[in-house]
Amino acid sequence: MITTLIDGPEQALGTVVLAHGAGAGMTHAFLERVAAGLAAASLRVVRFDFPYRTAGKRVPDPMPVLQATMRQVIAEHARGPFVLMGKSMGGRTATMLADVVQARAVVVFGYPFHPPEKPLQLRTAHLAELRTPTLILQGERDEFGTRDEVAGYSLSPAIEVDWFVDGDHSLAPRRKSGFTPEQHLERAIARAAAFARTHLG
Repeated sequence: MITTLIDGPEQALGTVVLAHGAGAGMTHAFLERVAAGLAAASLRVVRFDFPYRTAGKRVPDPMPVLQATMRQVIAEHARGPFVLMGKSMGGRTATMLADVVQARAVVVFGYPFHPPEKPLQLRTAHLAELRTPTLILQGERDEFGTRDEVAGYSLSPAIEVDWFVDGDHSLAPRRKSGFTPEQHLERAIARAAAFARTHLG
């Protein structure tokens, strides 16, 4: 049994399947804000917990389990065309499934290009061949992939990376940047909603 939460109108352009990151579940404040913002843009949003979260565990499930769970959520809850979104690990899972499940688009909040302090352990091989329109919202100083690091990766033309000045893995900047975490999050939600609506058409 997959635990889910649904936000937004029942009648919408399509469904957004929104997945959490490795360290927090579907009710984390970041995902709560994203879901509320997308719902306010008249999108139907389905959040869910991966099995390890439901079981009260800290270590994420293997990628095949993550993918199977997302597939099941799509099968059971997507109405009409759908977009996949996710924070970090959830977004990585979405990019690995998008072409196969025929998602209209993907949005990732902080892609984990590599583990922190392990820049050679890249998680990018599939990104070179990705065909689904994809928007990655990335902080410039994200420890999972900085702007300078990502500039050297081979990414598919289907991928657009939107950089957030001085942002960390949750897009939050430091005070000296002249921006606030709230400003960055609001812009990220607006970009995600517009990208989803464009591809849901």
